Amino acid sequence: MMSPMSAEATVIRNYIDWLITLPWAEYTQDRNDIKLAEQVLEEDHYGLEEVKERILEYLAVRLLTDNSKGQILCFAGPPGVGKTSLAKSIARSLNKKFVRCSLGGVRDEAEIRGHRRTYVGALPGKVIQSLKKAGSSNPVFLLDEVDKMSMDFRGDPSSALLEVLDPEQNVSFGDHYLEVDYDLSKVMFVLTANALHTIPKPLLDRMEIITIAGYTEIEKFNIVQKYLIKKQMEAHGLKSGDIEIADETVYGLIRNYTREAGVRSLERAVATICRKIARKIVARRTEEKSSPQSEGATKGRSKTLKAGTLLTKVEPQALMSQFPVIRVRAEDLEEYLGPPKYIVNKVEEQNEIGLTNGLAYTEAGGDLLQIEVTVVPGKGQVKITGKLGEVMQESAATAMSYVRSRAEQLGYEKEFYQSIDIHLHVPEGAVPKDGPSAGITMATAITSALSKIPVKRDVAMTGEITLRGRVLPIGGLKEKLLAAKVGNIKTVLIPKGNVPDLKKIPKEVTEGMKIIAVEHADQVLRIALELKDPSSFLTKKIDGVPLAAFQLGELARDESGRGSSGAIKH
Repeated sequence: MMSPMSAEATVIRNYIDWLITLPWAEYTQDRNDIKLAEQVLEEDHYGLEEVKERILEYLAVRLLTDNSKGQILCFAGPPGVGKTSLAKSIARSLNKKFVRCSLGGVRDEAEIRGHRRTYVGALPGKVIQSLKKAGSSNPVFLLDEVDKMSMDFRGDPSSALLEVLDPEQNVSFGDHYLEVDYDLSKVMFVLTANALHTIPKPLLDRMEIITIAGYTEIEKFNIVQKYLIKKQMEAHGLKSGDIEIADETVYGLIRNYTREAGVRSLERAVATICRKIARKIVARRTEEKSSPQSEGATKGRSKTLKAGTLLTKVEPQALMSQFPVIRVRAEDLEEYLGPPKYIVNKVEEQNEIGLTNGLAYTEAGGDLLQIEVTVVPGKGQVKITGKLGEVMQESAATAMSYVRSRAEQLGYEKEFYQSIDIHLHVPEGAVPKDGPSAGITMATAITSALSKIPVKRDVAMTGEITLRGRVLPIGGLKEKLLAAKVGNIKTVLIPKGNVPDLKKIPKEVTEGMKIIAVEHADQVLRIALELKDPSSFLTKKIDGVPLAAFQLGELARDESGRGSSGAIKH
């Protein structure tokens, strides 16, 4: 009834349009076939058993009850492991509509709850907009990169999400634009994040966290063979008879050309190989088409095509079959991708003094990290280099205090540290390193350097250390054990508190590897150092001389019969 010239007419018309077009009571029928849903998940993703099991459990509950509330799952893990594509697979397996909303960089609270209608250009929030796009009130709703939200003077969007993601409150979600309660209780929310520490605690409390670890080398190999090669061949117009990639080539790609937890860089490397092969095939067919023999054999024409003439028609199948398959071997990778970008860290050829193998967890997965310690004459200073973070520097100080507390048992003079300087270095100085899990590694390296006792080259370790020498649990055990496997480590020392985590690690990772659980740094030293009698190390004395002195390493002697570190030579 209002005049079209009125400014309010357009505002009210837009508001009524939103109210009418929203799917207030429109719901899609969920798929009730668990076997079919399981088959869809297996087709789309390799591994990820815990995630698949959780989705099938959700479906089983939906089959047994009709009034189950929407689930709120959060996939947390490094980039490229398939978090976003997993949400699409969930929607496909449950036969639900899928809608995605990226929260990366969102700073305004109105992006979630909408603007008041009094503002010019007011719109509902992303939640209501996405439901209109989905055309259903029970879709799979992906909130991508929830850890990338920030806040400023316009509000805190993470706090606005508290109502959206609470099953007890989102039955009546209030959008500032609509001013009518909307039922979000049937929506299945799926969130993704790279890091959990940036998400506020109240918001984190509303989610069920499913951690997706980085892929192992074997998992990456299977993903490449089953999914990525086929996908990139189709994208580059190649057929199954055009290209053949050997198994050792795939392993060469994984080890020497990518260093990541996911498979994005790996897919780009496969795409590069496919592009170069596509160019070879086109050039080869152009030459075949341009040669006088093929011209006479096919059409009998006297003219021949000039070199470089573009082909505008597809080759006949008979002619295509004459070309041999292009095989990509491991030695060909340098031709396609250039020199290797990464070198796999391997163990030393012999036991070294003051050099210990540690295991690190990075965003790209696990890595073998060597820690070096040397002792030089000085004034009792401890120098730490290698671009170490604050936590890692504290671990080094704690390890040094532990070694000093064992000075008498190790055979050092009481004030041994006042006449020496200790330099602790972690190679790859350009790469920032942080975390507490190198504590026992540093303690072992310091003890080895002071006592001149070599460290066994095929032993690696991980664990946080306390001042009393206790070994505390760490994270990223799967990735660290994988790095040890690739680095040809035979014995790995892990904290006793991490033993339950071994059940989740595939057998192929731990196969052929001896894993020893330790709870004190004294045990670590007995196992890692090259001793004649490890069982008596740091336990007894003979004629006042600690058994630490009865070791295989040679000491530099001075006139008093003591080494430069103060240890007594047998």
